[in-house]
Amino acid sequence: MVAFLVDDDGSGSPRPLRTDEASRLAITRFRNYQAQGRAVTITVPGTAGELAVTGSVDYRRKVGYGVVHGTGRDKSSDGLIQWTPTSVHVRPMTDAPAHAPASPPRSGWYDRPLLSSGSALDTSLSIALGLGGDRPENAELLPQNGAAWWGREQVHGRWVDVVTGPSSPGRSGTAGNVRYWIGSDGTMYRVRVSVSSQPEPVVIDFDTHKYVPVKPGPGTTPTR
Repeated sequence: MVAFLVDDDGSGSPRPLRTDEASRLAITRFRNYQAQGRAVTITVPGTAGELAVTGSVDYRRKVGYGVVHGTGRDKSSDGLIQWTPTSVHVRPMTDAPAHAPASPPRSGWYDRPLLSSGSALDTSLSIALGLGGDRPENAELLPQNGAAWWGREQVHGRWVDVVTGPSSPGRSGTAGNVRYWIGSDGTMYRVRVSVSSQPEPVVIDFDTHKYVPVKPGPGTTPTR
């Protein structure tokens, strides 16, 4: 559960990152990579209702695996899902479990390319894979490019800093499109991303359940 936002400096508005805050933001994606993988819940907005993907992402091998459930919509999208940066593998299920089985079933899968645009689900899956990096970012450049501190919040019982990321390379004015909830050691606990195709943001929560290492399903070719 998320508590109210606490503004430690009393300004009531965002401010540029301090040195220690920039350092934590700079290493937060690297923390995911160091951990090998994280348990995630990805909430995908949509006019027909939300989709929730509950599963795991392996940040070394760039592959995710989980179960999809629809909320406020029909069950046609429910089932198992495994994805890489270029492909999506789905296994429809009329009565999908709360959590995906540790070993993916060997049959019943349908494969397709991961779409780079036009699909809120595919955009969300791609974002989730991109939240791990094999090296820290340049902490000095983050405040210069618009990263800001917004306050502190409690997420899943932990007090964390809430910060917005810098503008994307080559895309000025995009600072603030990504918001991070980061612990005192740089661990990422939540990410919220504005996507052009949806009025509501994609939300990715970490450590919502136990991490289960991702085992490749039929036809997947993870990046090594």
